[in-house]
Amino acid sequence: MSVRTATIQRKTNETDISIKLTIGSLADDPSIHSIDINTGIGFLDHMYHALAKHARWSLSMTCKGDLHIDDHHTAEDTAIALGTAFAQALGQVRGIKRYGYAYAPLDEALSRAVVDISGRPYACIDLGLKREMIGTLSCEMIPHVLTSFATAAGITLHVDVLKGNNDHHRAESAFKALAVAIREAVESVGGNDVPSTKGVL
Repeated sequence: MSVRTATIQRKTNETDISIKLTIGSLADDPSIHSIDINTGIGFLDHMYHALAKHARWSLSMTCKGDLHIDDHHTAEDTAIALGTAFAQALGQVRGIKRYGYAYAPLDEALSRAVVDISGRPYACIDLGLKREMIGTLSCEMIPHVLTSFATAAGITLHVDVLKGNNDHHRAESAFKALAVAIREAVESVGGNDVPSTKGVL
């Protein structure tokens, strides 16, 4: 697929977010492929960086959020904005695989992600995290980030952590599996066909 770009500005009373996202044929073009993320939540930055890196996205994201309250608005709103940017960058769903799946290990942890670029937002997320926090990110927000991304992107998403003892590893392997699954789903199959028997997505 060709390189596609979206720029999003999302400002509310709780967060002020700027995103520039490029998806497409970036792997061999280091002048385009860059990642710069600052949400104010270190572990969330780490997860978004893993997603962008392994999906082969170029991603610039900044967020000024009400972290004096807690992490909820920043985590949720950045995921909404990123999902919106993904849908905008992808544009009309034509000439792509549509479906993607991947397994990603991180040491003892193993995750599976399955993606359908369906136009029907739905998410089923089971990470099995046990800690209250990883760094300054609430563990309850990690599946919520994935759900918010899928909803805003208009995709069907299933992510399951199949095994693992360390919650950092479980979460990171989940984001990496998602990245690889998305990379497969948006892969070009040639032509301009809508990948649906309905003729529209």
